Amino acid sequence: MGFTEKQEALVNSSSQLFKQNPSNYSVLFYTIILQKAPTAKAMFSFLKDSAGVVDSPKLGAHAEKVFGMVRDSAVQLRATGEVVLDGKDGSIHIQKGVLDPHFVVVKEALLKTIKEASGDKWSEELSAAWEVAYDGLATAIKAA
Repeated sequence: MGFTEKQEALVNSSSQLFKQNPSNYSVLFYTIILQKAPTAKAMFSFLKDSAGVVDSPKLGAHAEKVFGMVRDSAVQLRATGEVVLDGKDGSIHIQKGVLDPHFVVVKEALLKTIKEASGDKWSEELSAAWEVAYDGLATAIKAA
């Protein structure tokens, strides 16, 4: 079964909730990542020299890019059944040493952040839609 119109709509609508408070949700996202994988801090240029996760334009921009890429993945999965990226997105992850366990940590942080942003709109169906979209993105990044 392919990615459904309803799944795409769930990802799109909840990504808009993230955009309502990107500073707060960006800090939450990276805080969760670093709680699970403290060594990942060195992979993010905007975090590696900081004492902790502090809101900054670069942090916010990167978080918005990540969430936007997952949203775009949902659109691609619905339209074509696969996610296709330009080579840059995959190569930077290889260059930074991103491994499978890192993708798991980011997925968990992404889901927890969207759950927080969604509030009472959160559901297992919403979670599953984000999981499938993220998994499609992760697969494309690893293949790039």
